Amino acid sequence: MTEPVSDDNNPLAPPPWLNAPPVDPYPFEESHDLRVGPKLHAALDGLLPYVGVWRGRGRGGFPTIEDFDFAQEIRISHDGRPFLHYESRAWLLDEQSRPVRPAGREVGWWRPVFDGDRVTDELEALLTVPTGVMELHIGRRKGTQIEFVSDAVVRTATAKEVTAGHRLFGIVEGALLYAQDMAAVGQPLSPHLSARLIRVGG
Repeated sequence: MTEPVSDDNNPLAPPPWLNAPPVDPYPFEESHDLRVGPKLHAALDGLLPYVGVWRGRGRGGFPTIEDFDFAQEIRISHDGRPFLHYESRAWLLDEQSRPVRPAGREVGWWRPVFDGDRVTDELEALLTVPTGVMELHIGRRKGTQIEFVSDAVVRTATAKEVTAGHRLFGIVEGALLYAQDMAAVGQPLSPHLSARLIRVGG
């Protein structure tokens, strides 16, 4: 059997990209530093104080587990379009503040809500964790404070039961503070995480 002839008019011919060489690295810059990279989209002006790299410490707990201390790094960046990329990595700390092991990771996007061409103070957040849970949050910005409430939670068949969440973020004296409540494994909405992070980049 002969190979199909490579001809644009031949529907059986292989597409031109099938055997093409690799492309160059992703050509568009994303930045957590407002001094470099693309210009921040005007719709994100109200979220500008959050753009950067933040590191700090926090305390966690839940009715079904013992309290714990953790460290965390949050990176909030943009690529010039009207949304922020959010990435968080945390690790557990022992009594001497030494790293014990990796803890929670989370990635997602914060998006301002438009009313026609006008940006509002309402926000949407899409957040995903590697344990099989995806959360859609709706929220509102008031000054440098943001409050998110879960609108939907989607879980894989093997994920732990998480049913609702509530998050409060704020910029206080230059630091990023947040508190997170969670409803899970049969427990009602309860305090879960809180932390204070200092800007280290951006």
